[in-house]
Amino acid sequence: MASSDALLPISAREEDPLLSDGSRSDPNAETHGRRRPVKGLLAVSFGLFFIAFYVALIATHDGSRSNDVKIESDGTATTVSRAHLAGVSEKSNDQLWKLSGDRNTVAFSWNNSMLSWQRTAFHFQPEQNWMNGPLFYKGWYHFFYQYNPNAAVWGDIVWGHAVSKDLIHWVHLPLAMVADQWYDANGVWTGSATFLEDGSIVMLYTGSTDKSVQVQNLAYPEDLNDPLLLKWVKFPGNPVLVPPPGILPKDFRDPTTAWKTSAGKWRITIGSKINRTGISLVYDTTDFKTYEKLETLLHKVPNTGMWECVDFYPVSKTLVKGLDTSVNGPDVKHIVKASMDDTRIDHYAIGTYFDSNGTWTPDDPTIDVGISTSLRYDYGKFYASKTFYDQNKGRRILWGWIGESDSESADVQKGWSSLQGIPRTVVLDTKTGKNLVQWPVEEVKSLRLSSKKFDMEVGPGSLVHIDVGSAAQLDIEAEFEIKKESLDKILGDASATEEFSCQKSGGSTVRGALGPFGFSVLAHESLSEQTPVYFYVAKGKDSKLTTFFCADSSRSSFANDVVKPIYGSSVPVLKGEKLTMRILVDHSIVEAFGQGGRTCITSRVYPTKAIYGAAKLFLFNNAIDATITASFKVWQMNSAFIQPYSEEAVRALSRT
Repeated sequence: MASSDALLPISAREEDPLLSDGSRSDPNAETHGRRRPVKGLLAVSFGLFFIAFYVALIATHDGSRSNDVKIESDGTATTVSRAHLAGVSEKSNDQLWKLSGDRNTVAFSWNNSMLSWQRTAFHFQPEQNWMNGPLFYKGWYHFFYQYNPNAAVWGDIVWGHAVSKDLIHWVHLPLAMVADQWYDANGVWTGSATFLEDGSIVMLYTGSTDKSVQVQNLAYPEDLNDPLLLKWVKFPGNPVLVPPPGILPKDFRDPTTAWKTSAGKWRITIGSKINRTGISLVYDTTDFKTYEKLETLLHKVPNTGMWECVDFYPVSKTLVKGLDTSVNGPDVKHIVKASMDDTRIDHYAIGTYFDSNGTWTPDDPTIDVGISTSLRYDYGKFYASKTFYDQNKGRRILWGWIGESDSESADVQKGWSSLQGIPRTVVLDTKTGKNLVQWPVEEVKSLRLSSKKFDMEVGPGSLVHIDVGSAAQLDIEAEFEIKKESLDKILGDASATEEFSCQKSGGSTVRGALGPFGFSVLAHESLSEQTPVYFYVAKGKDSKLTTFFCADSSRSSFANDVVKPIYGSSVPVLKGEKLTMRILVDHSIVEAFGQGGRTCITSRVYPTKAIYGAAKLFLFNNAIDATITASFKVWQMNSAFIQPYSEEAVRALSRT
């Protein structure tokens, strides 16, 4: 394993790991012949975010290898992924092997018709290969993403770039940054943008050096008058931050958008770990070239492992609107979110930020960041997310990377892997004060085509085909209400208690008194393939009702080489509220939002029969005792027609 000591000033190498500064503070220090620039960067302003994940889509099937061969002591050969060697995790087939009990599981025989159908119509994807943040500048939304131009697997990471006027319709641009320096030779990884007071932009990003050491680098647009930000310049004095003593060289990544302190400095946080304790290091800077590491951590949680893609931002306690990253005050709470490298889950917590020492404490330590009981942005397939403040519309927008649940061999065969979820607005739930609310950006409604509205009463054990034509691209908004007599019967029965879990209670076929009920999407007419999204209401031992929001992909596909979990969690339902859900269906991705976005679930599904015109929609009520009323509207959704780069495509988009 490469040591970061060679990158550190000699005087720093023996210091306490949490009290040391990992920045290059020695003005005379030089590495690899780098010259330290003289000019200062830019001045101050408000923070914005740039999001970078890992999505990728494929160009050639014989591109970069994702694995190296390792010879074990017994002479057998095993593969070690390039991502693992670089200190990050990526998709593997381990889950498939665990499910089958056989590392030699025969892959499903996918044909081109099935694989072509899986490509989404209105979610952002690179044109090909493996992909992995957005900002708004001079009338354009920009999305920079980690991208492998050579294959549909992790590796050879550079920055792709796309622009949009509405976060839905995109045009690909030429690559923004490539791995062409020693300090990012093994990949241009996650970064974040900050707007300064004079309107200029600075970008901090993680580079993996020629020795696989994770360092932080600075870049900025070559021409601020260019609304497309086509060309980026790397700071000649990179790297600006290296792993401080006590932090391993592969445990130092993903700088956040900077925010202003009361002292007028800029502050960032970077994810890391010490042993098994996940931490977020804090640095102050005035010019984004030299940094002071704070003696304190923003936060730490034992036994959570490496924190990736840490995010930190304010939310209003009283207003349903987004806040600039630097906003603070008595009516503000702060969110700390971290992507858990061990579990591939994005966890967040609500708490209080202390500007004086750069620390944050959760409101409820029992649901702290990363522990099993903590809150999640999404209870399905959703990772490496980040937010940015959209100053154009005064909102904070969350984007998550949605990986695949099929085999890597299937990704190579179809020529692409992973995508971005629909961008979501994110605010504090002002009704509960205890969770965030996420909702698809309003612009997605521009894709709605024809619609049908339905009102019906559905008795116990019922299944109703909803005739909307092909059901591969849908937007569904629904309200449900359980008949009062059904609720009264259960509440009056002292023996009618149960323990329920979406993941552990058997899925949508297991019937209870008050559930499950909801929709089966991407369903074949025979129901041999289907993906139910549903509510389940259970009475606990305390005689109170708890509502769960679940998605069951266990019967979503006949294919044996895909992971088909049951996702979900409880969802807060306040007195007088009906049960509501919204579902976006786009071929191989299903995004579901319960109770206005209090609980969200993203699923990747790969049907083999319920595709094209054979994809159907059903309403079901599998409850034993409950009659429900359902009022819902279903829209067919247009394609977003994401375009390859050309000057004409950019001009056409600018006219919309």
